[in-house]
Amino acid sequence: MRSVIVGTAGHIDHGKTALVRALTGIDTDRLEEEKRRGITIELGFAHLELAAPQWPVRLGFVDVPGHERFVRNMLDGVGGFDLVLFVVSAEDSVKPQTREHFDICRLLQVPRGITVLTKSDLVDPETLQVVRMEVEELVQGSFLDASRSPMIAVSARTGEGVENLKQELARVASEVVRKDSHGAFRLPIDRVFTMKGFGTVVTGTLISGEVRKEQEVEILPPGTKVRVRGLQVHGANTETATAGQRTALNLAGVPRNELERGMTLAQPGLLLPTRRLDVQVSLLDGARTLKNRAKVHLHIFTTETVAKIVFYEGEELEAGKTAWAQLRTESPVACAPGDRFIVRQLSPVTTIGGGSVVDVEPMRRMKPSARMDMLEKLSAGTDLGRLLLLVERREQHGLRLHEAIHQTGWAMDRLKKTRNEATRAGEIISFGDALITTATLRRIEEELFTSVETFHAANPLVGGISKQELLERSKLGVEIFAGALNALLAAKRLGIDAEQVHLAGHGVVMQEEEAESKRQIEEAFATTGLKVPALKDVLSGLQIDRLRAQKIMTLLLRDKVLCKVTEELVFHQKTLVELKQRVSELKSSSPRINVTQFKDLLGISRKYAIPLLEYLDREHVTRRAGEERIIL
Repeated sequence: MRSVIVGTAGHIDHGKTALVRALTGIDTDRLEEEKRRGITIELGFAHLELAAPQWPVRLGFVDVPGHERFVRNMLDGVGGFDLVLFVVSAEDSVKPQTREHFDICRLLQVPRGITVLTKSDLVDPETLQVVRMEVEELVQGSFLDASRSPMIAVSARTGEGVENLKQELARVASEVVRKDSHGAFRLPIDRVFTMKGFGTVVTGTLISGEVRKEQEVEILPPGTKVRVRGLQVHGANTETATAGQRTALNLAGVPRNELERGMTLAQPGLLLPTRRLDVQVSLLDGARTLKNRAKVHLHIFTTETVAKIVFYEGEELEAGKTAWAQLRTESPVACAPGDRFIVRQLSPVTTIGGGSVVDVEPMRRMKPSARMDMLEKLSAGTDLGRLLLLVERREQHGLRLHEAIHQTGWAMDRLKKTRNEATRAGEIISFGDALITTATLRRIEEELFTSVETFHAANPLVGGISKQELLERSKLGVEIFAGALNALLAAKRLGIDAEQVHLAGHGVVMQEEEAESKRQIEEAFATTGLKVPALKDVLSGLQIDRLRAQKIMTLLLRDKVLCKVTEELVFHQKTLVELKQRVSELKSSSPRINVTQFKDLLGISRKYAIPLLEYLDREHVTRRAGEERIIL
């Protein structure tokens, strides 16, 4: 059975609630004040099942307030409409909230509708015809135009026209495009209450995906994860609710005072609340000119907050015009690209325009012209084109899968399908869960290669730049750096030895005096056995400057010609090999040795003995046991 959300829209006292009651038998005015005053204040809900031409449909009705003071409550419901009953009283014809509700439905791009002329029993046929013509003029060229949408006169009191309306409802509802039940779960909360014996209950229209009993969901904001204890659809318990259904969720472990209308339930990790949204916004014909940086009331589904609107071009937006802008909100908003919104003046509070969200994580530094070009492509592109743009703008760090989910609002299956399509086309490369465009990777490879070239030119006595230093200089993400470096190594453009990256085939180039100094350093430690001179004394006796001497010393240590035992004691590698062999040979005659015995054996002072014993411990030749060493 197909589920379709049907909303009402229209001026106060034009018979919206009576119409829903005539169709469903359910009175949607649930509050005592509503019944006493005879007006709808809060959203009301009802349901009806009809036999449609192709398959049965279950209609979930959302009855909205018509009074100008409660338009904000009306906006909480209209975001999930699949179909609207646009109600105009035959007694009063078009009134202010008739126009405002019509504008809101157009701005939110409600896909289908039926115009209903209520209270038709209270006017004569001539008056009814005049009203029909006035309404046709109002809706001309819109989704309610007479050429594509029916207009039906009814009387909720006598029942005249109600059956005809049901037939049209069944027909139009069967043509409604299904909401995406395979998408990511999202449900804007429009009501919160407590039920005795059950605890906290929230309701809303499930705008995408599905939710199951015992599933974990996230409350946004603030990002609290809770368990769905129970589910109801149209008052009946169920194990699963799907997109397009009015749904009540019993949430476990969260008190009533931590929830409010305007929050959103979503698949964990799907949305990231933000205070900045890049949007395309349009002003209604007849609206006041909107100044740059003006504050407005922002409505997205059930969320309402105040936002500053910053235009990317020009200092104002005139009535009937469209512009790219950024909304900077006072409260965090959890939404996804493609979501529709309404903006209303701060004072007087009237609807002035609306539009669509394009980017939920805008880049902080970007020229307005480049940003507008990107927004144009994001709003008009395919899934593949959108993903490529989002990946491309992350450059050095790539776009991780969880970031892509936040920025697209897609379920993981949809994201992976698009990524795989881009990979097969050679547009995107994955390193772990980081995505990067092929073009960006090629550019990064060239930058790394140039960085190594530059290092060699500045440091001819050093075999290469350390891998860590190259990473830090590049400012790349770790996965992207490793991927680019491995590509250069595979292409044999770079080489790596002992964590030092160098140009392929590159060797240290020394001048004559530098080569002589290298020979002198090595000889100073090779000819003195274990009684080596102090490192600083060796370096100070050279004919070259201290900086070059240190670089030559680094080269000798890197090539393991010399070994630094302490900061001041350096030994030739051959000397240390002979020492380890000599101590190991002692084990057969004496498995233990103390400091005094070690000194006497080698003919050295304590100055050398203690550091050398500690070196042998580190090399696992000996192990300290009190005042002695056990020879391993």
